Amino acid sequence: MSSPMLSLSLAAAAAQPSGTTAFIVQTLPLVAIFVIFYMLLIRPQQRRMKEHQAAVSAVKKGDEVVTGGGIRGRVTKVTDDEAEVEIAQGVRVRVVKSTLSHVITNSAKPAND
Repeated sequence: MSSPMLSLSLAAAAAQPSGTTAFIVQTLPLVAIFVIFYMLLIRPQQRRMKEHQAAVSAVKKGDEVVTGGGIRGRVTKVTDDEAEVEIAQGVRVRVVKSTLSHVITNSAKPAND
C-alpha cells in the first residue's frame, strides 16, 4: 500500500530532466538573445565604423567634408592625421581627420543631372 504523496514524488522525479539537460535548457534562451543582439546591433555598427574609417583615411584635396561640429567645407590640404578645410573664401581651419563625420567626394553625380 503506497501513499499518494510517495507516488506523486516518484512521478515528479521521473519527469525532471537531468542536471546537464536543465542547464542547456536554461542557457539556450540567453545564448539565443546574445546571437540576435549581435546580428542586429553589434555587427552593423562595426561595419559602419569600418566604412567611416575608410572614408576618413581616403579623404583627399577637393573633397567636401562635414566635421563633427557641423562645419561644412572643402579640403585644401591633407596630412597624416589632419586636414585643412576651407569653410569660406579665404578662411581655412585645420581639423583632426577623426572628427570628420561625412566625406562627400567630387566624383558623386548630382541628383538632378
